Amino acid sequence: MPVPTPESLRTLTETLSDVTEYLRESPDPAEALTLVEPLLDEYTGLPVQLADALRALARTIQEHQAIPRTAHVNLLLAELRSAAWEQTDQHTLHYVLDELRALHDDAESEQGCSRCR
Repeated sequence: MPVPTPESLRTLTETLSDVTEYLRESPDPAEALTLVEPLLDEYTGLPVQLADALRALARTIQEHQAIPRTAHVNLLLAELRSAAWEQTDQHTLHYVLDELRALHDDAESEQGCSRCR
């Protein structure tokens, strides 16, 4: 696996920013839901990935021999782990997408095509 670079991560965050800007333009709800779905996947979505990255960072810092074992470092590591748990709690957002998709589909089916009305 290639080593991620700060530049590749900037590209990733710029893409996410582009998605946000696009969603601000009020696209079709079905398209918007489909676009956001991978971001909130319960196994590979952003909340889960960010939580895992924060935990891995905390572990890397904790295990590095050159970093002193001070109360301040322990506090910072606890902050990272706390933030990781908060992100993990957001993994349920995919259920919100499921419900929104169902509501949208119901609304679309009730409207029917213009010839049927």
